[in-house]
Amino acid sequence: MKSIVLLFFVVSSCIFIKSLLLEARQVKSNSHIVVMGFVYCDICHNNTFSKHSYFLPGAEVKVDCIFKAISPRTAEQISFSVNRTTNKHGLYKMEIPSVEGIKCAAEESAIVNSCQASLIGSSSSSCNVPGYKVTSDQITVKSKGANLCIYSLNALNFKPLKKETKLCGKSKK
Repeated sequence: MKSIVLLFFVVSSCIFIKSLLLEARQVKSNSHIVVMGFVYCDICHNNTFSKHSYFLPGAEVKVDCIFKAISPRTAEQISFSVNRTTNKHGLYKMEIPSVEGIKCAAEESAIVNSCQASLIGSSSSSCNVPGYKVTSDQITVKSKGANLCIYSLNALNFKPLKKETKLCGKSKK
């Protein structure tokens, strides 16, 4: 009787461990995607981050992404559209939960996956004129082993109504 119970325990344990390993493999193959970018105040109206620029906390940004899911039976497209608020460092970030079939780190994914961000509003009354309003240019960092992708979008900016000539100098014409 003890040997039957022991055999049952061993077989049950093997089945349980195998199911955990299969589940872990499936989870590992799903993508983990992070989309992020910055918003800053362009004091000098030159569309670059200068020594007088500063990151804007509380700015509202809309992030739109399209991902193609790769599956043996279907070709699906998954779209995300969310609004985000920048943190105290001017950073907005969106983490996309693991989605089956999206292989963001695959070689061909650069063609089929894309994100863009656009300005909605500034939290600063002194820096609320949109500069760079929309960005789709991105740097993508990929890890095939972890199926992790970080889409870092180019910075967006607001400007003051008037250029700070005392800080930035006069415009050259």
